[in-house]
Amino acid sequence: MNTAARRAGWSTRLVLGLLTWIIVLLFFFPVLWMALTGLKHEQDAATNPPRFLFTPTLSEYSAVWTNGLRPYLEHSITITVTSTLIVLVLALPAAFALSIRPVRKWRDVLFFFISTKMLPIVGAIIPLYVIARDLHLIDRQLALIILYTSMNLPIAVWMLRSFLLEVPRQIIEAAQVDGAGLLRQLRSVVLPVISPGMAATALICFIFAWNEFFLAVNLTTTNAGTVPVFLVGFVAPEGQFWAHLSAAATVACLPVLIAGWAAQDKLVRGLSMGAVQ
Repeated sequence: MNTAARRAGWSTRLVLGLLTWIIVLLFFFPVLWMALTGLKHEQDAATNPPRFLFTPTLSEYSAVWTNGLRPYLEHSITITVTSTLIVLVLALPAAFALSIRPVRKWRDVLFFFISTKMLPIVGAIIPLYVIARDLHLIDRQLALIILYTSMNLPIAVWMLRSFLLEVPRQIIEAAQVDGAGLLRQLRSVVLPVISPGMAATALICFIFAWNEFFLAVNLTTTNAGTVPVFLVGFVAPEGQFWAHLSAAATVACLPVLIAGWAAQDKLVRGLSMGAVQ
């Protein structure tokens, strides 16, 4: 009986494992195909049906880099990293006030935060453009930094609040007994406990800011254009240059993939940490 149960359990785990790998490969295949297409010559990338056997080349990746991707990549990195850091600095004390030391009418405050995400951005683009024009912020990185910070701040507050709710009150009370002030409590007690949650929040804000297109394409051109704006330039009446576009898209995805890979352990712990809320 035990042997049969073990065999059944092993068979179940095997089937679930294979099913998981199949699902993962299905999700990852478009990314893999994009990277492989960037390694093709343009005539190989345009064949129908697709050509699976080809001579790889880095010419398209080299052409993308020399044809102007670098400044757009630098703009995206600067804007995304700066806005993400500002979001974390602003969201942490707000989430602390809404969880460990709840302010009055904290439910209304939380609803106000999340309600700002319900507004369609296309409905606000005209006043945003007018404000940016009058403040001389058109085609400047500062405009996107401010907008991306305000865009990600509600999400960060909600996520960090769910992580802070799991911080044991005993350790905070012990720090207070030892004479630690509010800043010392945050720095020495709270931050080490919620560091996985901070990493998960930072990565999600990074991804949202990196992928944002609508504001960037309407408020920037060349001096502050981001990678998504650069990619739009490949949509031309002359036709689709699949190899060139795939190479550019692969390079555009690399920073997010690298950030996700570097923070994968903290990301999993952080997302599971707030899952019970």
